[in-house]
This record gives sequence, C-alpha cells and structure tokens, in this order.
Amino acid sequence: MLVRGLLWAAQRRLIYFPDPAAPVLPRVILPSAREVAFRTEDGLRLAAWFVPAEGAEDAADAPTVLVAPGNAGNRAVRASLAAALAARGLAVLLVDYRGYGGNPGSPSETGLYRDIRAAHRYLTADLKVPRTRLIYYGESLGAAVVTRLAVTEPPAGLLLRSPFTELADVGRAHYPFLPVRALLKDRYPVAEQVAAIRTPTVVVYGTADSIVPPEQSREVARRAAGPVRVVAVPGADHNDLVLLDGSELVAAVVELAQNAC
Repeated sequence: MLVRGLLWAAQRRLIYFPDPAAPVLPRVILPSAREVAFRTEDGLRLAAWFVPAEGAEDAADAPTVLVAPGNAGNRAVRASLAAALAARGLAVLLVDYRGYGGNPGSPSETGLYRDIRAAHRYLTADLKVPRTRLIYYGESLGAAVVTRLAVTEPPAGLLLRSPFTELADVGRAHYPFLPVRALLKDRYPVAEQVAAIRTPTVVVYGTADSIVPPEQSREVARRAAGPVRVVAVPGADHNDLVLLDGSELVAAVVELAQNAC
C-alpha cells in the first residue's frame, strides 16, 4: 500500500521529464526562426518558435507542421527537425508544453491538451494557416496530444512518431507487477481516439524501441479510421537520432504534406 501511495503521489515525475530552462534560439541552425508566444485557455503564456519554410513569403503559403514533442527536453532538442523540414518547404511551429522550455505551470494530460489547442489557435487564428495546409506531428507522448486535437480539429494530415496505444499499456509493459491502469491519473488513449479520425495518417516507429513496444505503434496504425501508412525504421530505438531528424522520418513528413496538402 505504501508503494502504491507513493506512486500515486509522484507518478507525474515518472511520466514528464521537462527541461525547464528557456532555450536560446539557435540562429545558426534556424536563421529565419522567430520567438512567438500564445496564451492558453487557463491563462498561461507559452513560448514557442515559428520556423518559416525556406522561400515562403507568408506563413500560409506553405504547409505548416505543428510539432507536439515527447515527454522530455525542450524545443531546442527539435531544432534540427525543424531545420530539415523548413529546408524541404514546410513551415514549423516548435511547441513547449507548460513546465517545459521556460514556460510556467506543471504538465498533466489536461494541461498538455490546453497547450496544443492554444498552439493550434495561434496558427489558424493569428497566422491564418488554413486547416487544409496543416500537418500535426506528434512524437511519442506528443502523438497522444495531437491525436486528441485531431478528433475535434482535424488537420490535413497526421503523423504519429512512436505512438503507444494508451499510457497504461506502456506502464504495464515496464511494470507488469503493478495495477498501472488503476493508479494512473493521465490516460492518453491514443488507439481509442485514432479510431475516430479519418485524416490521412502516417505512423513511424523503430523496430527496436525499448520504451514503446513496437506492437503498440502497429496497433495504433491498425486502429486508424482513415488511410494509413506505416514506416518502420529497422533497428531504431525510441530516442535514436534517426527518429529525431533522420532521412526516413523527414521524408515521411514531407510526403504526407505533399499528398495531403
């Protein structure tokens, strides 16, 4: 009972690993990027980076990728991904959740959904990016965040990198001796929600993923209601660089944008 009590009280420290420092915009990697901010429905002001597509004169001229990161680091870690996509003609919004990258607040399932909705409002209301030019990119935990957003605000295309079926399923894979589902405060039911999404979807995963079992990513793809493409990266583990900004991953995003937008 003591162990269960401790896990209940401290579980979010085992789920979210934010780098709370406000990162410096890497001008060498992202020379045209700009620092932006938007406010959530519960009043938090979140900082982010907007990276225009190379050669585009206006934000709405190019397909735009809304990047929902995983559970660790901050937006500086994803700068190389944004640079690679911008070089291929895509604009990118690199988001940091509450508690990450100098932003106020503490992460939770409800909080992260509010954060991604605020980012979506910034793109569609402030920058006037039409839905037909918008791609959601979710990395691991971020795949759960953008999947829920896609239920109510469907984009032109959805890319899920290393998605899990539900957070409890990941927990059970690593802690089979614990009643994970009963203990968890945050659910992130990806497979359940993707079954309601008819948006063209791409699932990218590493075949040697030691954090999210590959069969869970394949199950998410199987449950997708719309057209789906699966990209398996042979031998790749969850945090390998090939799944951050590797050629197969970047090509998958670009091809989705070309076909969906």
